[in-house]
Amino acid sequence: MNTSVRKLATLGLVGAALVGCGGGAAETPAPRAAGATASHAPSPRASAPAAGPRPARVPTTPPTMAPGPGGLTPVYTRRAAGTPKAAEKVVALTFDADMTADQGPRAARGERFDNPELITTLRRLKVDATVFMTGRWAEEYPDQARSIGGDPRFEIANHSYSHYAFAAPCYGLPTVPGPDMAADVQRAFDAFRDAGALNVVPYFRFPGGCYDDAALRALAPAGVTAVQWDVVSGDAFAKDADAVAEQVLDGVKPGSLVVMHCTRSAAPVTERAIRRIVPELRARGYRFVKVSELMSR
Repeated sequence: MNTSVRKLATLGLVGAALVGCGGGAAETPAPRAAGATASHAPSPRASAPAAGPRPARVPTTPPTMAPGPGGLTPVYTRRAAGTPKAAEKVVALTFDADMTADQGPRAARGERFDNPELITTLRRLKVDATVFMTGRWAEEYPDQARSIGGDPRFEIANHSYSHYAFAAPCYGLPTVPGPDMAADVQRAFDAFRDAGALNVVPYFRFPGGCYDDAALRALAPAGVTAVQWDVVSGDAFAKDADAVAEQVLDGVKPGSLVVMHCTRSAAPVTERAIRRIVPELRARGYRFVKVSELMSR
């Protein structure tokens, strides 16, 4: 494996784009055990909920990949060709809930790193999704972390505690020292637990998408599968919802994994883009799944 920093050349986001997603507690049922089912009322602006499958059960033991050569943390990008389900028309929409360790003052001044409207829309459209959440975000919005983690339509994956880079250079992000990387990941899992979030899966996404062999080696004690993507939405800082939707629609293939964001400040058009993406992909025969289902063979 090349030891240089991995970045997708088409990455349509800045690694330091600090974005997040959330769902207000008033809009969701009380937390329940993993795998429980629930019904959700449609948004007041919707006359009827969109058609869609019932929420999939959260697996008791989410699938993971075996370590790579030398014990390196494995990396998953999309459902591979040649697997039994490779041709199945499924797609995983993932949303990064980013907040860096040092952004408390910005949140205190009123900047919002959450986007409850996006989560409400995903619920209304009956879309299963995976939220890659930073531990700092869960600390800032514990009620929303608990709400998302208690909804069987969603699963929470790890996006680090600090949203600092695990390899450099990485879009100007501060860098986590190698000896501290596994602890940073564990600190995020601890934050999810402290918030009362359920449906937490052992997946990790590198901030900025940047990593190298040293990072994969340092993460080995965390026991996670690193999850990247094959479709970049380009939603960070975007102003044109249709352009974001078209980029996703043009890129999705059976087994794709899409990276998106949700925030009221840094990705303002994502919710509008989702309102176009979901019905158009369903019209093409696609079903929306969480990463844990996409990874199952």
